[in-house]
Amino acid sequence: MQGRLSAWLVKHGIIHRSLGFDYQGIETLQIKPADWHSIAVILYVYGYNYLRSQCAYDVAPGGLLASVYHLTRIEYGVDQPEEVCIKVFAPRRNPRIPSVFWVWKSVNFQERESYDMLGIYYDNHPRLKRILMPESWIGWPLRKDYIAPNFYEIQDAH
Repeated sequence: MQGRLSAWLVKHGIIHRSLGFDYQGIETLQIKPADWHSIAVILYVYGYNYLRSQCAYDVAPGGLLASVYHLTRIEYGVDQPEEVCIKVFAPRRNPRIPSVFWVWKSVNFQERESYDMLGIYYDNHPRLKRILMPESWIGWPLRKDYIAPNFYEIQDAH
């Protein structure tokens, strides 16, 4: 089933894949990494001016990694804002997705967390570095194939 935004994107020749609707009726779309930045700009101009959240997850051990964006179209005088969920999948071996920091500044720490936990590189992010783990940490802790080290160093313990 095609939603309102998907129909608009098809009408304007913008390539995407509809993934249906979630349990709240929010339309979910899949965008290719190469197309994501330009489509993000289009969505912003179309009215999706608020990035509610960005997260990432490991689809399956050895499989794809996903970066998920929840966008909201906030307009004056509208009681029920329109929402959309965008999923961008990247290969595990070289997970690169264009950063949308320059479209929605609020994605800054969220993309950094996705990088830190899953190793997704967000191209053109102004300060992509670890945010939760120490810079010296090896590996990506939220990947399903991550092997936890058998030691834990407690720093600054009292």
